[in-house]
Amino acid sequence: MSDSLIRAFLLEEPKEGLIIYSDQGSKYSSKEYSNILKKLGLVQSMSRYGNCYDNAVIESFHVYLKKEMVLVTKRYMRAMIFDYIEFYNKERRHSFLGNVSPVEFEKLHKKLVLG
Repeated sequence: MSDSLIRAFLLEEPKEGLIIYSDQGSKYSSKEYSNILKKLGLVQSMSRYGNCYDNAVIESFHVYLKKEMVLVTKRYMRAMIFDYIEFYNKERRHSFLGNVSPVEFEKLHKKLVLG
């Protein structure tokens, strides 16, 4: 978990204060995870018990992942999940984002903010 977070941080280079949403799972509520977030200058946000709205996007992603992929071996699964995440973020249009991909949505909003 923390390796993925650090890789994402290094790749995206977010500004200090970026909010990271998660559920109250043991991984996310651990002292180790909290300390990593603090060191990276990220802010942790968890919804209260029984409130699933913060996780609606990732839950939706998991539903589509399960529906749209058939997994065979662990190595194949990892390669397919990587490819699917690339497709999901760069190509798949999301109605919630105005029928653009998450990457395109981010680019559009960076242009609006930065001019």
